Amino acid sequence: MTSEERQKRIAEYLQKAEFASLEELANQVLASISTVRRDVIEMAANGTIRRTHGGARLLTVQSEEFAFSRRDTLQLPEKEAIGKACAELIQPGQSLIMDAGSTVYHVARHLKPEALQIITNSLPVANLFASTQQVEIIVTGGIVYPRLGVLVGPLAVAAFSDLHADVAIMSSGGITLEGISNSHALLIDIQRAMLRAAGKVIFCMDHTKFARRSVAQLCDLSEIDIIVTDSDAPADLVAELHHRGIQVIVAEKSEIPLPLSGSNREKLSEPELPLAPVAKPKPSIIQKPKPNLPLPRLRKPRPIQTKNISNPTAETSESNDRMGWD
Repeated sequence: MTSEERQKRIAEYLQKAEFASLEELANQVLASISTVRRDVIEMAANGTIRRTHGGARLLTVQSEEFAFSRRDTLQLPEKEAIGKACAELIQPGQSLIMDAGSTVYHVARHLKPEALQIITNSLPVANLFASTQQVEIIVTGGIVYPRLGVLVGPLAVAAFSDLHADVAIMSSGGITLEGISNSHALLIDIQRAMLRAAGKVIFCMDHTKFARRSVAQLCDLSEIDIIVTDSDAPADLVAELHHRGIQVIVAEKSEIPLPLSGSNREKLSEPELPLAPVAKPKPSIIQKPKPNLPLPRLRKPRPIQTKNISNPTAETSESNDRMGWD
């Protein structure tokens, strides 16, 4: 295979995977790591890709599929239910390894800050507890991959060689009866290091990961202690996992109430109350005009009588009666 053909195949693979290690690229083009390194250097000089420590990645991302903000909105009710169920398995004071999966981030959101110690290569998880005094955060070294918020590369893998934790909480790209798989070799390397450093392994994955095989094999089912999933996971595969000695916890999704409008009203279990009858308006009564009444007659003034001046007492008494005084 010529260098042009190798570089074309490397570019095509990076369009799908976004980033890859030199070992992963060497397997894709069936060449040695030193040969692939020279191809990557040449491609980076031409502005096709960008070199990273131990690998390469795209300069311009074509898809939002692998962005953390994008992945965190997929199967959101399932991830919330799984995160809450998994967080209830953690005891106060335990040490945890948490990978950079979006489902694992929802586990972190539901953890009670009770003197926990968390080792992670996830910047979103580390930032979640950055201001919490009850949780000690250990962040691995490595290269920060843009948009994913994940630390990858040899430095991130080496960080777990001298560490140990009680529980590892991890995610994956797929699970079958053959084992667990994921999408990138760089993620596979660091997840294998997490498996070796943990006393107990919990995988959190929604139903879309079941019966699905991703690019790279991570581990066999024998290395898993607990799987936390949602109620839509296939029952036959869940039963087979139980049969192989793996504890499977099925988290129930919380129901979201429907708005009382349109056709959603018919989905409610309670019957609608009958409408109250509308009272008919009473007919208006037309008032007949009252007949014109005659005006009251004016009383004629009394004729002035001649007063008897010789009797003043009689005059005073008559004036009092006429004026209405008591």
